[in-house]
Amino acid sequence: MSMKKLKKIYSDIKNIKIQGASNIAKAAIRAYLMKPDKENKKKIISLRPTEPMLVNSIKFLERFGKEHVLNHFEEAQEKINKNVCKIIKEKNIIYTHCHSTNVVKALIYAKKKGKKFEVYNTETRPLYQGRLTSKELAKNGIRVTEWVDAAMDDAITNADMVLLGADAILEDGIINKIGSEAIAEIAFLKKKPVYIVADSWKFSPKNVKIEERDFKEVWEKAPKKIKIRNPAFEKVNKKYIKKIISELGILRFNEFVKRVKKNLDF
Repeated sequence: MSMKKLKKIYSDIKNIKIQGASNIAKAAIRAYLMKPDKENKKKIISLRPTEPMLVNSIKFLERFGKEHVLNHFEEAQEKINKNVCKIIKEKNIIYTHCHSTNVVKALIYAKKKGKKFEVYNTETRPLYQGRLTSKELAKNGIRVTEWVDAAMDDAITNADMVLLGADAILEDGIINKIGSEAIAEIAFLKKKPVYIVADSWKFSPKNVKIEERDFKEVWEKAPKKIKIRNPAFEKVNKKYIKKIISELGILRFNEFVKRVKKNLDF
């Protein structure tokens, strides 16, 4: 076991070089298998406190083994793809934010199945993860319009629906990239349905700490007298969410929570 390789995975998870909850969970699994003990497990979990999928993946790895856990990611994504495809109608404009592997893969799948739609995406400052989403979609032949974050109202007004990923799904809402709460509230006021596209392993029966990242991501050489806030995530109340689209189906929020608790034995 190479400590250098292990520390590299730690760094990539912590510094968001690895993006998307599924990819983070897979990296966490690799790290844990390098050194399967309590100390390493605690360290891995501490790297991304807003990622229940990371915690759940290690828990299920210990309970069911490596093959079961790794198979889950692909099998769940395939079901999510099919479920998202069902709700996309001809010439829909779909608004999304930040970078969600579940959302991106589902939209690429829908495109390959002949669905005709376009995507509006916000850039997602300060790290611009939205650009990654736009690049991946455009590479796969999907028409994309990139919007500055402050123009989210205009983008949502002209869209037909909102698809958001989730870093965590709680009993009363979801945790997702900063900006998601405003997006959901605007969509609710504009009567645009908000769907959360996520693997059920992102569910957490406990509250999740909101991560605040280094101010240097926002303004590296800010004057000393200026305080910088850089919350990375925020909570979206379930009342703004039409349905959760997961491998378990297209479910209303409370129905999803009930089903996932039963399935995952929380």
